[in-house]
Amino acid sequence: MDIATFDEAPADAAAALLRACADVDAWVETLVAERPFGSVEALLGRADVLAGDWTPDQVDAALADHPRIGERHAGAGTSAALSGREQSGVDTSTETAARLAAGNAAYEERFGRVFLVRAAGRGTGEILALLEQRLTHDPDTELAVTAQQLREIAVLRLKGLLT
Repeated sequence: MDIATFDEAPADAAAALLRACADVDAWVETLVAERPFGSVEALLGRADVLAGDWTPDQVDAALADHPRIGERHAGAGTSAALSGREQSGVDTSTETAARLAAGNAAYEERFGRVFLVRAAGRGTGEILALLEQRLTHDPDTELAVTAQQLREIAVLRLKGLLT
């Protein structure tokens, strides 16, 4: 979709595109209401600013749609396709899958949410190192890191869908 189509789309169609990037009601509703943007850069800039204000509850709600690193997203929607592409560089061999599964389980036990990292452009070794490093965070620090990763993912997805 190009920016002109997004700007002129019915509200539900524009919202569906945004929800594939991050399913945060206030973010989606505000961006839809503030149309037209006129340029991808203007939309991305505003999307990034608004994502910086997500509450812990909004972050947790948005994470409900994210698969664990190393697992493929079930489903056939845009979000599932985006997740599959983002994780295309993740090695899913038996040994790596076991390490990711153990790390994901430890993370979920420690923080009560799925481990989220911008996987696009990252290899398995880097992702595993980040997972292990983030397990050392205190809950408040990790929430901030998770929110930032979600923000990066949302903006990258939006950019990819509009360019």
